[in-house]
Amino acid sequence: MTRKIRRVGVIGAGVMGAAIAAHLANVGMSVVLLDIVPGELTEDEAKQGLTLASKAVRNRIVNRGLQAALRAKPASFYTEEDAGRIETGNLEDDLDRLAACDWVIEAIVENLEAKKALFAKLENVVREDAVVSSNTSGISIAAMAEGRGESFRRRFLGTHFFNPPRYMKLLEIIPGPQTDPELVSFMRRFGERVLGKGVVLAKDTPNFIANRIGTYGLMVTLDAMRRFGLGVDEVDALTGPVMGRPKSATFRTLDLVGLDTFVHVANNVRASVADPAEKDAFTIPPYLERMVANGWLGEKTGQGFFKRVKGADGRREILALDLETFEYRPRRRVQSPALEAAKNQPTAALRLKTLVSGQDPASQFVWDVLKRVLLYTAERQGEIADDIVSVDNAMKWGFNWELGPYETWDAIGLQESVARMRAEGERIPAFVEELLASGRTSFYERQPGEVPKFYVGAGKYRTVEEPAEVISLARLKEQGRLVRGNRSASLVDLGDGVLCLEFHSPKQALGPDVVQMIHAAADEVSANWEALVIGNQAPNFCVGANLMLMLMEAQDENWDEINLAVQQLQQALMRIKYLDKPVVAAPFGYALGGGAEVCFPADRIQASGETYMGLVEVGVGLIPGGGGNKEMLIRAIEGAEGAADTRLDNFVRRAFENIALAKVSTSARDAQRLGYLRKTDGITVGGDYLLHDAKQVALGLARAGYTPPTPRPIPVIGEDGAAALKIGVYGMKKAGYISDHDEKIAHHLIRVLTGGSVRRGTLVSESYLLDLEREAFLSLIGEPKTQQRMQHMLQTGKPLRN
Repeated sequence: MTRKIRRVGVIGAGVMGAAIAAHLANVGMSVVLLDIVPGELTEDEAKQGLTLASKAVRNRIVNRGLQAALRAKPASFYTEEDAGRIETGNLEDDLDRLAACDWVIEAIVENLEAKKALFAKLENVVREDAVVSSNTSGISIAAMAEGRGESFRRRFLGTHFFNPPRYMKLLEIIPGPQTDPELVSFMRRFGERVLGKGVVLAKDTPNFIANRIGTYGLMVTLDAMRRFGLGVDEVDALTGPVMGRPKSATFRTLDLVGLDTFVHVANNVRASVADPAEKDAFTIPPYLERMVANGWLGEKTGQGFFKRVKGADGRREILALDLETFEYRPRRRVQSPALEAAKNQPTAALRLKTLVSGQDPASQFVWDVLKRVLLYTAERQGEIADDIVSVDNAMKWGFNWELGPYETWDAIGLQESVARMRAEGERIPAFVEELLASGRTSFYERQPGEVPKFYVGAGKYRTVEEPAEVISLARLKEQGRLVRGNRSASLVDLGDGVLCLEFHSPKQALGPDVVQMIHAAADEVSANWEALVIGNQAPNFCVGANLMLMLMEAQDENWDEINLAVQQLQQALMRIKYLDKPVVAAPFGYALGGGAEVCFPADRIQASGETYMGLVEVGVGLIPGGGGNKEMLIRAIEGAEGAADTRLDNFVRRAFENIALAKVSTSARDAQRLGYLRKTDGITVGGDYLLHDAKQVALGLARAGYTPPTPRPIPVIGEDGAAALKIGVYGMKKAGYISDHDEKIAHHLIRVLTGGSVRRGTLVSESYLLDLEREAFLSLIGEPKTQQRMQHMLQTGKPLRN
């Protein structure tokens, strides 16, 4: 049987259930979202004359859950339109609607008996081939399936999403004792390819993998903080990026998760484990119980371990909770030579090794926490997962660690760290002792150009399983498939005649080296290759031009150099546009300013679902200079040609608003709505497969008999259309929404988008518009107020309104 999932039922419209439903809708699923019927009327409902039989009342809880998902920040939906794929109902009137679902997910309260009662009802409703799963964060899968028939148990499993489901990569799949192995394989593939998740298979043990280790790590951090006499702010300074952990570190993470949620998870482990020492490790400290009792639950209640307040100068500041006095105080800096030395290291592995090798109290604190987490992980390895890769991936994808526990152990030196642990009287888990006794010295073995191998026990290693569609640029370069490169960009052979242009400058910013490599890519592909993909595997695709370099040139009044640099970028992107071989751009994360401009000339864009694209130059007092205005105008013309309202002015106005307001898409689908992506462009939900999909699109174009585009004259709305746009800008200026300098920037942008001093309907060339664009860019970068904005952005990361 070929299994397909197109329609999904989600039961429970709380924070997790509604957000899971939202992500399913994002990826094209039709969703039925159900929740319980309220037991009484609200005051407002009573005033409206509604009764408990009214549909609006009976669906109140589920509809409120959906509305909360629509209001959520960060957004649960790619676009508001995606919410249209969700139908709502209640568990009394609409349970039979689940009979049409291919997959039903339970996301109700974390109570075993409530879940068992629900599954007893579902067994009589869902189809015989429907998948049924629980989003539980830690309740036994086997226990939930007790009393159900064999058919149900074979199609029942745990599917634990992490919050927020749209953004968190980890999906833990937990088979029950009778779950069909073929179903597990199917759901794993579905989770990876359709939902865009990183899937790990976990064993049916308390809190599974990530929450088990992550919660333990948080608990031992709380204990070490007490023993070392540190404050919550000091602990966060030591347990964040310097350790390869998120900026939210420990206590900011707890505030974001919610202290009540954390306490529930910790108590669940404590109640479920038998080892007295482990039970003790998960005991909630009195101050945490007091905070929960006070309602100081973190972000959702406005205060937790941290609290935002307005200072005497009117600026907002963050205060830290003093756990001795239970009052909030200004945050303190950590004084630690080891910390400062670690910050200067280039990689997470070196930062961590430097930090734990120090002699000061901060270093000793980090070592104490890390040591206990590593030992606990190895001790529980066989209980929670079948292999160490699953554990490492769970922590990287579920808690955003840069290195998993076993990768961390290799980074700090397995032999050296174990010797130190032994000297401190620690008992080393048998799994680790066995590895060292076999003469091996690391959990992973890595050879250049090969997929890593991992330790499986008995002195043996196995190659990490990796889907064939996952492309690693780093590994390809290790295999000798680097065609050409400089310090900022490389050309890499993706195979099958496709070349990849990879940016690896700081933040993938555009500079002379990148522009040079764009020209080199055009030469190479035209002469020797079938197609070109523009993509990389950094945290973001491209944040735009090198702002520092441009500012320095402007301050030195090197106008000829700036003009040449902008002109060379324009020419490079025009070469991409009219190359005689197909070009596919593969943006993800931030594709801002020049990053968007690099994508626009491509024949197709294959974007990650999480692509935040926009022309944001106005934020630093400029307008796009690499052809972004021209390309947005061409997209406006295309929109006008295909619209019922064919007046071009309306479409140019939308392009003007996108650029003038520096609108950034909240997703790839939102980028289509804004016009940055065309409807013909593709979307890959998960980033792991993005380069593969872009390559396939490029090959498809090449094999279909690719014909490069032909330059076309561009109709502009001229001075007549410009006058209407200027009226709108004048109104905003008079109302106090924009400054004099904002108005000046807007007038330059209007001149470019309307074609300058010409009549409506005049046909102009792309090179003409590029000249206008470059002239406007040069004029604005010479303005003192623009240079102030650029300086402020570089110093603070925030725009300046002057």
